[in-house]
Amino acid sequence: MKNSIKYSFYLAIIVFVSSIISCDTPPTADDIQQEQQERLLKEGSAQTGMPNIKNFRERKMLKDILELRDQEGLTTYTYTYSEMTGKLTFFGETIGYGIPYATQFTNPQKIEYSGKGGGYAYLVLPQADPNGLFSPAAAEGTWVLMKDPNGKKVLPVYIEPRIVVSPFKLDLK
Repeated sequence: MKNSIKYSFYLAIIVFVSSIISCDTPPTADDIQQEQQERLLKEGSAQTGMPNIKNFRERKMLKDILELRDQEGLTTYTYTYSEMTGKLTFFGETIGYGIPYATQFTNPQKIEYSGKGGGYAYLVLPQADPNGLFSPAAAEGTWVLMKDPNGKKVLPVYIEPRIVVSPFKLDLK
């Protein structure tokens, strides 16, 4: 009798697990396309391999640019660009380079775990900046630290039009 109860118990577990496995939802069109794309990319990588980069010139250039941008008190000159005239207009003396308005100080996303309702899921949610606000994914404006032409202060100025920031004055003749 005990063996038949054990057998029934194991059989019930097998049936239960099988039913859970068989309840999987069929793949969506996105799942199928993702799988096809992955196969295609693997084949492309197998046929072409990686570029034979030896000098890493662009990487070195980017490192130089990042280090030059990081100089303390870097004086720059900011110009606005008029799309109607196609010309630059001197806007003012600035410190460093402009920061796009949508730039965030912290990671814009965070991963949250949800275990409510008997299921579980990892969710990618927006994350606020340290000021408690959620920055947009894209924006037209730029922040520049502008030198006050009538004093010694440097203050942030928000500019909406397209701009050019240069480490030297441009000749706009």
